[in-house]
Parts: sequence; structure tokens; C-alpha cells
Amino acid sequence: MEKVYKMLIINPGSTSTKIAVYENQAPLFEEKLAHSIEELAHFNKLADQLDFRREVLETALKGRNISFGELDGIVSRGGLTRPVESGIYEINELMVSELKTGKYGEHASNLASMIAFELSKKYGLPCWIADPVVVDEMQDIARFSGIPQLQRKSIFHALNQKAVSRRVAGDMGKKYDECNFVVAHLGGGISVAAHKKGKCIDVNNALGGEGPYSPERAGGVSAFGLIDMCFSGDYTKDDLKKLLVGKGGLTAYLGTNDGREIEAMIKNGDKNAEAVFNGMAYQVAKEIGAAATVLHGELDAIILTGGLAHNKDFVTFIENMVKYIGSVVVYPGEDELLALAESGYRVLSGQENARKFRTCIQ
Repeated sequence: MEKVYKMLIINPGSTSTKIAVYENQAPLFEEKLAHSIEELAHFNKLADQLDFRREVLETALKGRNISFGELDGIVSRGGLTRPVESGIYEINELMVSELKTGKYGEHASNLASMIAFELSKKYGLPCWIADPVVVDEMQDIARFSGIPQLQRKSIFHALNQKAVSRRVAGDMGKKYDECNFVVAHLGGGISVAAHKKGKCIDVNNALGGEGPYSPERAGGVSAFGLIDMCFSGDYTKDDLKKLLVGKGGLTAYLGTNDGREIEAMIKNGDKNAEAVFNGMAYQVAKEIGAAATVLHGELDAIILTGGLAHNKDFVTFIENMVKYIGSVVVYPGEDELLALAESGYRVLSGQENARKFRTCIQ
């Protein structure tokens, strides 16, 4: 009989914290803990939210009669640290210190490991992250940018891309490291990656201004135009960063990043909304073509995943542009909680060893 392992899963967003308790790969419950703007407003830095979010999480578990004593481990989403190879990592002091200082960037995902580490110390539980956004397996030739001081970086939706790739490979009767895929994660940010035999050898920097625009990110923009904006006196540094990430893309054009609102606008005959939405699909398809070139056209499938993959019109637009390259497989949604639970189960069941953070890429 299969042994049952019970895990707490933690995945924070900017104004919410998604939590779940899984038994092996089956959820006992999943819950989104909302945090109002008013509650978060008095925190100066992201790291200052640590105790507040931890206490909300503990209260939620208590309300569901879940005790930490019955858990076997904690798995959290990984944040912005130094680059690492793909895998599952034990959360340690070094990792948490990098996240608290924001040395490699500020993002809500940074809070996940901080919360997990505090709970780990308090309740004596092991804790891990899996395939954080800073997974770096890029081939050396892909790192050149044209300016030596601005080397290309690998920052993408590694957790979902890797998990979905494993599932698609399994559906094909293969292992992930036997396949070549182009994977497009279509969410609030968009990342399109070339996966070759189990490694992501090239990908657009989904946070730092490469690739397609997305519901809230600008993607690749004119460098000269951006320089002019920087020195115009009309914007602060913070203004421009928010325009690139948070207030760019669909938000900049249409005033919303909500796909349902935009769908309604298009159905009501808003031609501008339709053009902007199709423009995003067009850019995704172009990026898929570029990633296929990286794989010399030798790929087992093109995978579309993420929240936008639920939109049939969006998927159809992309598919009509890229189906000549290879078969298109659609796995809508993100399933990050499941992906984290699958990773924790592999460690607890002895199928995979957790790595030490200090052994990662420097």
C-alpha cells in the first residue's frame, strides 16, 4: 500500500496567499487568502509582510483543524535568488537572506520561502522550493545580448513549464529528458522557452522586458524610446519599472488585465480591444517560431499553458500561426500548487533528492 505524505503548500501573490494541504498528489483543500490593499499599505518593504502573512496562514489552517504536527513537510514557491539549476532545494539561511534583502529583485514569490522557513523552525518540519523562476539552463550562445554589461538572463515560469512538460511527455509514453518542446506559459507574464532533452536552453526574460507583451507586462520595447522616456522628466524610475511590469501590456492599452473583461469588450464590438488582444497572440506565435528555430525545428510538441490558454480564440489564433511547425498541445491553467505537491512527494517518497542551495550556480 502506498505511504501517504501530508504537505503544506505555499504560493503568495501580490495581494493574496494561495495555500493547500496535499496528501501525496491529491489536495485535501486549496484556499486563496486575500489581503486587502489597506492591510498591506503600512508595510514599507515586501519582507515586512512576513509575520502578517504567516499569522494569516496559521489562522486559516487552525480554522480547518489542520495541525502542523500531522504534516510531513512544507513546499513553497521559489523566489528571486541567485540563478539555480532545475530541481528541488532545501530552504536555508542563505536563501532566505537573499530573498529578504531583495538582492536579486523584489517579487511576491520571495515571501513563500521566508514563510516556509519560519514555520519550519517553529514546528520542526523540512521545507523546500521547486523549480523557482530563476532556474538557469540556458546554453552559452543564448546569453549574448549585444551589450556585454547586459547579459541575457533566464527568468521564467519554470515551475509550471517543467511540470507541464513532464505531464505531456508522460502522455506520449516518454520521459521529459527524451523530448524537445516549445512551451509557452500564458499568464500575467508570458514566457516562451525551448526545452531540449530535459533542459530549458533558451527563454525570454519574462520579468525584465523581453518577448511578447502580456496582460500586465510590456515585453520587448524600443530601447531608444525607453531612453527618451527615462530622460524626459515625466517619469520616475519607479514609474517606468511599473510601466514595464504591472501597468504594461493589455493594462496599458485597455486599462485592465482581466481576460474576462477584455473578452466582454470584444464580444460587444470593441475593435481596439480585439486588435490589442490579437496583437499579443501574434507576438506569442512569433516567439514560438523563434524558440522552434533554437531546436532546429526538431520538436515533439508545442505546449500552450497558463491562464490565457483557457481562451479558445487566443489559442486558435496562435495555433493557426504555428501548427505548420508541429503539433500543438493545450494544458490550460497553472496548477502551481499541484506542481509543488508533486515535487514534495518526489522528495518524501525517495524518488528525488533535495539539493543544497549553496551548490547552485553562482
